[in-house]
Amino acid sequence: MVVDELGELNDETVDRLFHALADTTRRDILRRCVRGELSVSRLAEAYPMSFAAVQKHVAVLERAGLVSKQRSGREQLVRTDPDAVGRARQALDALESAWRGRVDRMARLLAEDPGTEENDTPEGPER
Repeated sequence: MVVDELGELNDETVDRLFHALADTTRRDILRRCVRGELSVSRLAEAYPMSFAAVQKHVAVLERAGLVSKQRSGREQLVRTDPDAVGRARQALDALESAWRGRVDRMARLLAEDPGTEENDTPEGPER
């Protein structure tokens, strides 16, 4: 995972993370692997798609840092990264903080604007 010096996720990492989570099948693979590691072939049995398609979904999850694969004999075992949800939460928290800051700044500006209704007297706006 690429993190800047402040411990924040960079845009490329966040893009990969949310791209991976945007797909229903990938979210389901993630949920299945949270319960315990599964082989790619075992995962493929659960979906009405080819083994290669499931491999591609796992690769997207792996590039996003949500899962890791480990070879065990002929099988590729997929396991969820325990910190994966924390990274998604960190990205959402950063977005929420940025937007809350913007809304707060807009509210302060509106409160300071003499042309807004809050600053109007009963007789009309002050001049």
